Amino acid sequence: MQQELTKKKREIVDIFLKSGVLVSSEMLKEINDDEQISRIFELLKSKQIDDTLMADFDPSKLIKEPKTQKTETKTTPELSVKVTYSYREESKKRDPLDFVDYFNNRYKAIEKILKQRQELKNTVSINKIISKREKENTAIIGIVSDKQVTKNGNLLILLEDPTGRRKVLVNKNKPSLFNDAKDIVLDEVIGVVGVNVDTLVFANNIFWPDTPANKDLRKADEEKYALFLSDMHVGSSKFLPDDFEKFLKWVNGEIGNEQQKRISKNIEYIFIAGDLVDGCGIYPEQDKELITKDIHQQYKECADLLKQIPQHIPLIICPGNHDALRLSEPQPVLSKYFSKPMYELNNAVMVSNPASVNIHSSDSFAGFDVLMYHGYSFDYFVAEVDSLRSQGGYDRADLIMKFLLKRRHLAPSHLSTLHIPDTKKDPLVIEKVPDFFLSGHIHKSITANYRNTTLICGSCWQSKTLFQEKVGHNPEPSRVPIVNLQTRDIKILKFGQ
Repeated sequence: MQQELTKKKREIVDIFLKSGVLVSSEMLKEINDDEQISRIFELLKSKQIDDTLMADFDPSKLIKEPKTQKTETKTTPELSVKVTYSYREESKKRDPLDFVDYFNNRYKAIEKILKQRQELKNTVSINKIISKREKENTAIIGIVSDKQVTKNGNLLILLEDPTGRRKVLVNKNKPSLFNDAKDIVLDEVIGVVGVNVDTLVFANNIFWPDTPANKDLRKADEEKYALFLSDMHVGSSKFLPDDFEKFLKWVNGEIGNEQQKRISKNIEYIFIAGDLVDGCGIYPEQDKELITKDIHQQYKECADLLKQIPQHIPLIICPGNHDALRLSEPQPVLSKYFSKPMYELNNAVMVSNPASVNIHSSDSFAGFDVLMYHGYSFDYFVAEVDSLRSQGGYDRADLIMKFLLKRRHLAPSHLSTLHIPDTKKDPLVIEKVPDFFLSGHIHKSITANYRNTTLICGSCWQSKTLFQEKVGHNPEPSRVPIVNLQTRDIKILKFGQ
């Protein structure tokens, strides 16, 4: 029996070592009970332990704080917030085949959505039409692996599925279809209905996964509010403390007219979509525009501001590209090492980027599904998609968000963000259509409705930086979108000039 316990202790130590945690002999002595060590062993082997236990370097917490089995849905009852998806990756060595699995998973997930369309129910795999030379109608689904304009001005698209590749020609003499096809980007998944002739499919129609046109517009039974922040950039010399102080006074009911004070009393949720701090080394010579140059201190200052928000209001927080995390997406939750003061906020709910949460549910109401994504891929699509650029570019985040919802993916082109290849699923696929789609990143607040999904891009709390001047960004800081959950009406409150 003693030999078995010793063996299990060694295996426990090995598992902790792989996680970067060194277990002392004194610590092992505290957990030498047979039942306890067996339970710890099972929890470790089944990976049902909280990341915070690893971060705290205290295996004894596994005894003192029993953990229930984790599921994909994490519930915070006292805050009426359910985290339905927050990315948690397993540490592993990456190799090129992981990208193969990653794109196959993307294809399968979006193919499933596309096949819900009547026109694509009878699609065929590409290998079944490659050898056919006779003219016949066909429907295929594939990932766009190439796109070019022919010498005659037509569009030639190369589609790829797990079985092969096929060229698709979109004729310029079909102006409506041609204009839609010009927005096609590499690596997105589309469906094509057309005529197969020799080595080409001549497209008669193109289908995107898109969101259902008949989606319900959910509304709460009572007048409650959710408000949306992003891009605080605490630590920057361009941070606007006076404007944020006005916001804090308003949210505490200290300023505003009677209607505004009534609204502030009925705020139930606050979302913060990334870039809480300005970070360090994010862009060249950033240090010249930092008033706080220590990342730990930046998060402390941010937490000091957020703790002034009434504690009964949950703060749902995801990271952005300026936060102290890897740039590649999906990003995990904020690092506890760098942002420990944020975790000391009693009302903070930390989620990944992207993440999905459900709010305001009850026995009689399914609640609202909120998709949070900071928006790092926005830059790429503004630069690469003519229609987005010509219709306003960075001034029209709502059009970028519609563009992504139509493709049911937050970064369909591989170059639009740095991807971490997940071999089990593509975490950036929008599998479930949200009631609210929240983003930030471009420092200009705008709202819209797309097929009963409310699109909200948060503002910022930072004036224009030298980098933004160079790239042509024109931020509109200190705006706060706020939604009446009973009516779904949106107002944008201004706390600055």
